[in-house]
Amino acid sequence: MRINLTDQVAVVTGGAHRVGKAIALELARQGVHILVHYGTSSQEATETVRDIKSFGVDAYAVQADISKPEAVETIFTAVREHFGRLNIFVNSASNFQKRDLLSVTLEEWQETMAINLTAAFLCTQAATAMMRQNDPSGGAIINILDRGAIDPWPAYPHHGISKAALWMLTQVSAASLGPDIRVNGVIPGPVMKPAGTNMTDDEWAKVGQKTTPVQRVGSPEDVARAVAYLASEDFINGTAIHVNGGEHLLW
Repeated sequence: MRINLTDQVAVVTGGAHRVGKAIALELARQGVHILVHYGTSSQEATETVRDIKSFGVDAYAVQADISKPEAVETIFTAVREHFGRLNIFVNSASNFQKRDLLSVTLEEWQETMAINLTAAFLCTQAATAMMRQNDPSGGAIINILDRGAIDPWPAYPHHGISKAALWMLTQVSAASLGPDIRVNGVIPGPVMKPAGTNMTDDEWAKVGQKTTPVQRVGSPEDVARAVAYLASEDFINGTAIHVNGGEHLLW
């Protein structure tokens, strides 16, 4: 059965910019009220909240450093106080460091695991408790994965390992939290230029031509629609949708 998302409440971590913002806006377009979590992007968060409200739904932004466990309580206190309930949790916040394996420091390893894995684990626990308390029908948790979840990625070793662990957390959660909570993942491919690069539009287009069977890049909105789909379909659980133009077929 397709779930009507109108008037549901969602948290989107890392929702102030890039793919997280696209997810927040797509859910808002479907009538969902949004709590936008952000780390340091205060101005972007303000703009995102304004854009969300343009769809006629409510939105609220909360700052929290999710590399620290106490940030989870900050996020869920804000949800409780502003909305009083929760239906959808999207774990989009992530760090993404390029290193070779032997150059990764212990500090970088621990920070990556804290943001990409531990925060997701703690948020899964907190989101489940709140969903069960406020909505007897349960809810949906959606984790944003990437190539590292299923394919060795030597250029991003600690990042890839954290996402592989997040994919296993997704599956274990899906197997453990039913029948009322569904947990799924989305694996984006080339949908947005990597942050901090000076890649031209032509160079970016060539990435899609070389790495995907459809021979083009996608967009953050492609990922956002997949998230909304998973939130609205009540018989999909424990799966990950590739949103990458078939890139995984050529790895």
